[in-house]
Amino acid sequence: MKIGIYGQFYHENAEIYIQMLLDALQKRAAEVLIEENFLEIINRNQDITKNFSNCSTFTKLDKSFDLFFSIGGDGTILKAVTFVRDLGIPIVGINTGRLGFLATIQKEEMTESLNQILEGEYAISERTLLTVETVPKSDEIQSLSFALNEVAVNRRNTTSMIKVETLVNDKHLTSYWSDGLIVATPTGSTGYSLSCGGPVIEPHTNAFVITPIAPHNLNARPLVIPDSSIITLKVSGRENSFLASMDSRIATLEDETSIIIKKAPFTIKLLQLNDDSFIKTLRKKLLWGEDKRN
Repeated sequence: MKIGIYGQFYHENAEIYIQMLLDALQKRAAEVLIEENFLEIINRNQDITKNFSNCSTFTKLDKSFDLFFSIGGDGTILKAVTFVRDLGIPIVGINTGRLGFLATIQKEEMTESLNQILEGEYAISERTLLTVETVPKSDEIQSLSFALNEVAVNRRNTTSMIKVETLVNDKHLTSYWSDGLIVATPTGSTGYSLSCGGPVIEPHTNAFVITPIAPHNLNARPLVIPDSSIITLKVSGRENSFLASMDSRIATLEDETSIIIKKAPFTIKLLQLNDDSFIKTLRKKLLWGEDKRN
């Protein structure tokens, strides 16, 4: 078994969970590689053990990896997607952050969850991604032109609204006067889109949601469309440029650039424990059904 491990930051007490993971993998005689920059971060921490220092590293993945562990929050999983890309390697999220909507393992349940995974007691949840093209082409976008959660456009260096002309399958939908616009996958429906009033969508629904950010036209509401749709956005405003983001990656584009968004030709595999479900995660993370009046 060949395992990759990645993290962006060193969360408080993270060495405890990294050590638990390494110990469990070493007992199974797994080949373990830690992302090069993350190992440097670990080695700068005073609480490391020799087990960390002796690990091999990687800067790029290939199809020989069996599992890819992401240690951190949901943002770390989104970054992990840029390593996995279209390789089909299942991602296992260990949540050492806060909300952890995408994470497989909560740190409080680390030992039991790891045992289940290493015994093969899990399912694979395949998640749709968005892919992005621009006219004219943008060098900032071309290298990583996909997103698991959402593609968004936002105003830049101004307090003025922007106009986002929006077409679906080459048919004019509307022009949003707003701070920006989000096109989210079902996975991303519990992220930025949700905070802007978008609906929660079950991850395996064949749909996208278009959600305006602080719209001036108050009749503008989030719209759910089939994931076979092609969405085209064109932004204009008082500034000559605007921001386009794909998950946590941001590019600056010139006004009147056409952004074409559609379903990516590959999916991302998130590992899910057998006793977990999206409904269970909603109830736990959003506190649904709990009486907080006392």
